[in-house]
Amino acid sequence: MLTSGKVRSSSHFLLGALVAGAMMAATPTRAAPPAPLPFPFLLPPPVATYEPPAAAPQIINPREDEATAYELPARLRRQVVSYATREAPGTIVIDTPNKYLYYITGNGQAMRYGIGVGRDGFTWSGVQSVTKKAEWPDWTPPPEMIARQPYLPRHMAGGPGNPLGARAMYLGGTVYRIHGTNAPETIGTHVSSGCIRLTNQDVIDLYSRVNVGAKVIVLPMERRADLGRVTR
Repeated sequence: MLTSGKVRSSSHFLLGALVAGAMMAATPTRAAPPAPLPFPFLLPPPVATYEPPAAAPQIINPREDEATAYELPARLRRQVVSYATREAPGTIVIDTPNKYLYYITGNGQAMRYGIGVGRDGFTWSGVQSVTKKAEWPDWTPPPEMIARQPYLPRHMAGGPGNPLGARAMYLGGTVYRIHGTNAPETIGTHVSSGCIRLTNQDVIDLYSRVNVGAKVIVLPMERRADLGRVTR
């Protein structure tokens, strides 16, 4: 049988043990120190940052008159030639059979250009004058042309894709013009419905020289003009 003194001592001991356990539970424990990095030190890989993709390069289509590099044969390139004539400077002579256009500069010389002329059955001859000049002209095919080629547009705004090219010089009251082309490979051939065509580069040069009112002589297929000697 326990005496009251022993019971009291046991109670004090149990109470002390409980208080000590509660204090230990309430005391925060220190985290274990991190393990040292191995040698050589291995750092974590960097975090990739987002970069927007580079914009695709813009592709600009070349102008249609420059889309295909084409080099004219030497004889059809623009050049100064000796040309004996009684015509006044500023006159244009169309040598239809040889596919040349002469712009008379005077002093026995002319600027010679290679040209494309009318197809068989569409060549013509005579004397006209330049009645109008236009840059990047609109094209309205005449009724005669539409009757032969009904698929043609009734009107086309001027621009690099227009068959009249960069410049046009209108001849009298006819449907014929001296104009440019975006098909330089046709220079030196019978290709048109009667118009005289030059490369765009050449028609721009000729346009800068010709005045409204200039005389234009178109020679027939049966007559050949003096071919002229190249001077430079």
